[in-house]
Amino acid sequence: MPIYHKLGQVAATRHTVFEKPGGGLHYEQLFGTIGFEGMSSLLYHLRPPTAVREVRGETDLTPKISVAKNIKARLLKGFQVPPQDDYLAARTPVLVNSDVHISLAAPRHSLTAYFYKNADADELLFIHRGTGRLRTQLGNIAFEPGDYLLVPRGIIYQIEFDSEDNRLLITESFHPIYTPKGYRNHFGQLLEHAPYSERDYKLPTDLETHDETGDFVLKIKKQGILHELVYPSHPFDVVGWDGYNYPYGMNIRNFQPITGKVHQPPPVHQQFETKAFVVCSFVPRLFDYHPKAIPAPYYHSNIDSDEMLYYVDGNFMSRNNIEQGHITLHPGGIPHGPAPGAYERSIGKTGTDEWAVMIDTFRPLQLTEAALALDDGAYYKSWLEPGQ
Repeated sequence: MPIYHKLGQVAATRHTVFEKPGGGLHYEQLFGTIGFEGMSSLLYHLRPPTAVREVRGETDLTPKISVAKNIKARLLKGFQVPPQDDYLAARTPVLVNSDVHISLAAPRHSLTAYFYKNADADELLFIHRGTGRLRTQLGNIAFEPGDYLLVPRGIIYQIEFDSEDNRLLITESFHPIYTPKGYRNHFGQLLEHAPYSERDYKLPTDLETHDETGDFVLKIKKQGILHELVYPSHPFDVVGWDGYNYPYGMNIRNFQPITGKVHQPPPVHQQFETKAFVVCSFVPRLFDYHPKAIPAPYYHSNIDSDEMLYYVDGNFMSRNNIEQGHITLHPGGIPHGPAPGAYERSIGKTGTDEWAVMIDTFRPLQLTEAALALDDGAYYKSWLEPGQ
C-alpha cells in the first residue's frame, strides 16, 4: 500500500464548504475502492465530475483465446509484437485468466488525443524501454526504463513518450495490487527486512488543474468493453486532493535482493501481490555463500501456480538462449527448473547480472491468438539431453 500523500489545496475539514477564490464552491469527490472500506482519496474539482455530453460507441476488447487449457512450457518472443501508433491499440494481450490480463505493447506515439480510464482493473505498467511522463488527474510521474507504474482502477490518465522506441509489459489486475503484507507492520509501514522502502516510491507531483470547457474524449474500459464518452470540461480539473488511493511508481533497480547461505525461494523476490497472483523482481545479486551451494534454482513443482517470466536484461543464469523481451511460461502441473547444464555451471559462481519480472498466478493462464503467433513452438523440449 502507498503512504498518505497530498497535492494542491484541500478543505481544512473534509465534507465542508471549500470556496473558490472568486466565489462558488469546489466539488468534493471520494475516490475509493472496495465500497467504503478500501483505500481512498478525497478530490476537489472545479466542476462536478458527473456531467457527460455524449456516449459515442463501444469496442469489445475481449482477448481471443487460442489455448484455454495448457500443459506446454512456452517461450514467447515478445519483441516480435509490432509497434503501433496508438497507445491502446498497441496493447496486445498474450496471457490471461479471470484474475489478470498480461499484455505486451510497443506504442510509438503518446496518448494525448484522448483520456483513458480502466474501470475494470488496476494497471501495472513495467517500462522496459522508453522515457516520458504519466499524466493523471492526481498529478504526474516521470518514468524511465525499469519503472513499475501502478495505476489504480478508475484513474484518468494520459501518457507521453519522449521517443517512438517504447516497450511495455502491462498487467491488468481485477484485484487490488498491494505491496506484500509480509513487508508491512500493522500500521502499513514497510519493515526493515523489506527489499525496498517508502523512499523508493515515485509519488505524483506537478498537479495539473485545467479550467477548460469543450469536447473532451474519455475512453473507459468497463467489463471488457471500451466505451467512448465526451465530457464538457477537462478531466484534469482537480485543485487538490489527499489520501492513499493514487498512482505511484518504483524502479526495479531500487529492489534490494535478499540472499542466503543456500538458494532462496522465489518469495524473496516479491515486489507486489494480489489475492490471485504475485509479481516478483529478479535483479543482480550475490549468490549463496554455503561452500557447496548450488546457486541455480532447484527443480520444483508449484502445482497451484502458472509461472511467467519476462526477461528484461542481463544473462539469466538458469536459462539458455534467452533474449530481451522473451517470455517463458511454466504451467502448473509439471516440474520446471534450470536448462540443461545451468545447474552444474552455476556451482562456484559468485553472482548474477539478470533482470526479469516474474508473475505467478494461482489460476491457470490461457494463451491468446497473439501469444501463439509469438511462440517458438519448441521450448517445452528444451530440457531434453542430447540423444533423448
